[in-house]
Amino acid sequence: MGKRVIPPSGDGDDDGPGPGGEVLPVNLREALEERYLAYALSTIMHRALPDVRDGLKPVHRRLLFAMRELRLDPSSAFKKCARVVGDVIGKYHPHGDQAVYDAMVRLAQDFAQRYPLVDGQGNFGNIDGDNPAAMRYTEARLTDVAVLILEGLDEDAVDFRPNYDGSEEEPAVLPGAFPNLLANGSNGIAVGMATSIPPHNAFEICQAALKLIENPETGIRELVDVVQGPDFPTGGIIVESKSSILESYRTGRGGFRVRARWEVEDQGRGTWQVVVTEIPYQVAKSRLIEKLADLINEKKVPLLEDVRDESTEDVRIVLVPKSRNVDPELLMESLFKLTELESRISLNMNVLSQGTIPNVLGLKDVLVQWLDHQKDVLVRRSSHRLAQIEKRLEILGGLLVAYLNLDEVIHIIRTEDEPKQVMMERFSINDVQAQAILDMRLKNLRKLEEFEIRKEHEALTKEAEQIRALLASDDKQWKIVAMGIRRIAAKYGPETALGKRRSTFADAPEHDTAAVEMAMIEREPITVVVSEKGWVRTLKGHIDDLTRLEFKQGDKLRIAFKAETTDKLIVFSTGGRFFTLDASKLPGGRGHGEPIRLQCDMDQDQDVLDVFVHVPGRKLLMASKSGRGFVIAESEVMAQTRKGKQILNVAAGDEARLCVEVAEAATHVAVIGDNRKLLVFPLQQVPEMTRGSGVRLQKYKDGGIASLKCFSGSDGLTWTDSAGRQYVRSLTELADWIGNRGDAGRLPPPGFPKTNRFDNA
Repeated sequence: MGKRVIPPSGDGDDDGPGPGGEVLPVNLREALEERYLAYALSTIMHRALPDVRDGLKPVHRRLLFAMRELRLDPSSAFKKCARVVGDVIGKYHPHGDQAVYDAMVRLAQDFAQRYPLVDGQGNFGNIDGDNPAAMRYTEARLTDVAVLILEGLDEDAVDFRPNYDGSEEEPAVLPGAFPNLLANGSNGIAVGMATSIPPHNAFEICQAALKLIENPETGIRELVDVVQGPDFPTGGIIVESKSSILESYRTGRGGFRVRARWEVEDQGRGTWQVVVTEIPYQVAKSRLIEKLADLINEKKVPLLEDVRDESTEDVRIVLVPKSRNVDPELLMESLFKLTELESRISLNMNVLSQGTIPNVLGLKDVLVQWLDHQKDVLVRRSSHRLAQIEKRLEILGGLLVAYLNLDEVIHIIRTEDEPKQVMMERFSINDVQAQAILDMRLKNLRKLEEFEIRKEHEALTKEAEQIRALLASDDKQWKIVAMGIRRIAAKYGPETALGKRRSTFADAPEHDTAAVEMAMIEREPITVVVSEKGWVRTLKGHIDDLTRLEFKQGDKLRIAFKAETTDKLIVFSTGGRFFTLDASKLPGGRGHGEPIRLQCDMDQDQDVLDVFVHVPGRKLLMASKSGRGFVIAESEVMAQTRKGKQILNVAAGDEARLCVEVAEAATHVAVIGDNRKLLVFPLQQVPEMTRGSGVRLQKYKDGGIASLKCFSGSDGLTWTDSAGRQYVRSLTELADWIGNRGDAGRLPPPGFPKTNRFDNA
């Protein structure tokens, strides 16, 4: 890497170093690494990641602190948000006012925050995704939850640091008595890392924390029994397995599938409609309804006729089915696949430990670090209180000396030029005590005041002893922490409006994937056309006359059959591989279509042998050119990927030649070769397999298999000649041709087509 020399500043005459002094060479790579690292660390620590102790990012912490400084307590009057934002960006957070206001708005939205930290008055946006009013129109104050997070800030509970210009001080972290990180969650994107923590139920978090206090060795499984999963402010149903939730909380990484809550509303006379009452977290209702309307217009949800938004304060989205015969479960499953009625909320508990170390923590680690912070806050608040008590006891001790020697004290004050010094020497008191005596008012000399001072001294002495005992005992400290957590658990318990769990859990209903996919396709009749060169297209409706179809030069019709848009089509290639296509995804009838190779990954040395509609439960008999084959259930040839499924293995120089239906009543197989030898043998001699090269059906000296047919012995063997005449031969009449699988056979009966095919195609 080359070196870049910083030029001297000046007016253009580069005859010496500028005001900065000596010019130094700088390694460009090192300079970029150093500056980018500084930027990355700034983004990680001061913008994107929350602190595990209070669950807040710097902007949110500064917002709450600024509102506290403005005395915007829950019981006080509201103040304009512009006033709060101005204080925040002027004193603590020198960034854009709109960014700060957006952060403040989110703290006030009850559909974004499980436990809002800001009590907003005015338009703070809504679940439809509408923007809030400008900050000059809205007002705000703190909520009770925010007060819990700020509790103890004046009692030396946390460290303070200088603000960006050193003119003010701000807290490095808040006391955080409320488990805000898990309760309200957090989202952020830093440099090279991100965080995504969904909201949880505060009562459950408190119960899990109490379990850890009682037994620090509590495992993640026991904790997940208490913290069942996220609890979103917008409700919804979590359809994630228990094992997946456990693993997510163990590692700190994972996700949760959340579905809308819905119910079937009876309209009478057999009609009904679906009403959605809760939608997944962070989904804008207006965008969701717009998507549903688009799907209806594009005919991608044939089971749904209409969607209406009848929401007021509560969500109410009405889904009208196409007919009363529609299965509600199937309708909703198709909508879950196509819309945000089902969404996945990721879990990535990437947080700052000790305010400086970014790492991904599991549920237990998050709770442990929050509890450790609560203990530290308790110790610091107790030490602060003890210092205040000792200071007060010192003053009270001096006042008691004055009361015991009241006449002498008065005499010293009246007669001495330096009464403070004289009293300090006479009564062995310090400067603070002497000053307190001098500052005492005359009305406090009454007997009752002395009694009050003695009473206060006794009470403070007792409190100081209790605090010293607390600071000396780890068990007592944890008991006090547990008491505080129980207080929060009681305040936000399941019986309270704010604490009641909103998101519930359920297993996703099991539906046939094919049935759900079919529900998302408009069922219409089509005619599938395949050309000799393997081009495919679909024509609307069932068409019998295909004589007017046009093809590319040198191409012509090969296969045509009737189907429906909901059908699955099976393509059989000369390489013995099967491919599955969706009829709804084939090109339309305008133009010449497109090659089947574009729909699947077929090898260049293979060609399309046959295309037909999949019929569940049917069996097929396939054969290679050399006359080897076997029977297979049609369900076994269905492919899940574009690469298809290799079924019939063919040797070098050989290829797949035939694939015919095996009817349920079929008892025999008729096979004829290119050598015009016909053989009939029992179907039971052909094994049923799932893959392989098969068994020999007929023996040939030259050529290979030409055609085969499965038929019922009671119905006899039929074929059609070139003139369209149909022939039927019973098993008795075919006695000379009946043999065993693998025989050579003999020339066919009179009237058999010269094409050596049963269908004369």
